[in-house]
Amino acid sequence: MNPDDAPLPRVSAHAVWAAISEQNGRDILVADAGGTLAGTADCIVIPKLTRGGRAILFVENVVVAGSFQRRGGRQLMEAAAQLGESAGCYKVQLLAADDAYVHTFYEACGFAALAQGFRRYIPEKPTGPSGRGTAGQTTDFRR
Repeated sequence: MNPDDAPLPRVSAHAVWAAISEQNGRDILVADAGGTLAGTADCIVIPKLTRGGRAILFVENVVVAGSFQRRGGRQLMEAAAQLGESAGCYKVQLLAADDAYVHTFYEACGFAALAQGFRRYIPEKPTGPSGRGTAGQTTDFRR
């Protein structure tokens, strides 16, 4: 999905896919065009204590193969909206690249640019045996 990323080793990809598959409220939508993968959208229902306890559906990693752009991407986004509706969500939310073409696409799918998005990237660090970071880290918050 990101051309600058090195391919994920197969064993790692299988482990990540297993973790995704085990998450409650998470669905990977796949656009199939006659047996050809045309696009994907990673959707997760996030429960909320606000809005009367209604969740939101967050959509990430929307990818449509170049040969299928302008042919069916809206159906993929409509499927995401229907997923949110069926889960009782009050909104579907996503972040988009700073790209006018992408913004036009999402607006054509019924999304509105109503908020300013912020990101903070976390640099990759070596992991310890648990895969959860290096030893000696402390936290002052509770889950």
